[in-house]
Amino acid sequence: MKIIVDAFGGDNAPLEIIRGAMLAVDEYGIDVILTGSKEKIMKCVHDNHIILKNTEIVDANGEILMCDDARSVLKEKADSSMGVGFKLLAEGKGDALVSAGSTGAITVGATFLAKRIKGVKRPCIASVMPSAKNPILLMDCGANAECRPEFLYQFGLMGSLYMKNILKVENPKVALANNGEEETKGTPAVKEAYALMKNADYNFVGNIEGRQIPFGDADVVVADGFAGNLILKTYEGVAKVLMNGIKGIFKKNLFSKLCALGVMDGINDMKKQFDYKEYGGAVLLGVKKPVVKAHGSADARTFKNAVKQAVWFLDNNLINDIEKAFSKENEQ
Repeated sequence: MKIIVDAFGGDNAPLEIIRGAMLAVDEYGIDVILTGSKEKIMKCVHDNHIILKNTEIVDANGEILMCDDARSVLKEKADSSMGVGFKLLAEGKGDALVSAGSTGAITVGATFLAKRIKGVKRPCIASVMPSAKNPILLMDCGANAECRPEFLYQFGLMGSLYMKNILKVENPKVALANNGEEETKGTPAVKEAYALMKNADYNFVGNIEGRQIPFGDADVVVADGFAGNLILKTYEGVAKVLMNGIKGIFKKNLFSKLCALGVMDGINDMKKQFDYKEYGGAVLLGVKKPVVKAHGSADARTFKNAVKQAVWFLDNNLINDIEKAFSKENEQ
């Protein structure tokens, strides 16, 4: 199994990306292709005493910045670390690609270079998130700011297959993010999507309000990319505020510090449960090759866990099952 890693994507590149890739090599037994300036990668490796294992470096010219047009990965910056990574993926020289770079550029590269699965109208970004019960899948998290009803319907299908194949949920509950549970609530597009989804082959359970998402009332939460990204970022922010607040309470005085000793195991368990670093990033569903968007601020551990998602993809043959499902849809 060979994973292509964009060594210059993200805020902490290349150091944390290289470290994360090496952690993944050790833990998952994979081979890695690092794309980016070979000179800078080797200097980083030397300066930080990193031992490269099972690693090939493919030289690339520059990187895609957050301010760059997303389409630059196809033309002006096709020779960047991300552009070269997608070229290698399209040519079959690697089995999956992981990058912490620009979400827009990754989406464009995945759509036009890795290519869409036949029948998929729009690939989407799907992020595994914690809940009070079990991990849930939120999609779309930013690839498509505006969605037609049929896009949302398809997101539900791909999300259901992800939960079945990757997280082994037998009959995933798929819900549509909305401002009310009633079928008549929401924008025209959301109401039309509801009508399509209630007749779907997957287990559609209706609308879900934002406050119910953290309780895990649905296994898959479907939204357009604008709303989904807001849900994701708010979710992460609130979790961080709560954990910082709890930490502050127990640091108040000597008595509170002593009390903390009695509940520290439970606090650490809760912190791990709601830690986004456990999943590392989001997957692009609807394209022919596994593509994972790691968090832009990923440290080594977070990036390693993003690589883990690519490994899950390949181990469980998810793309094949999505292709079969859409082939069946097209026949109907």
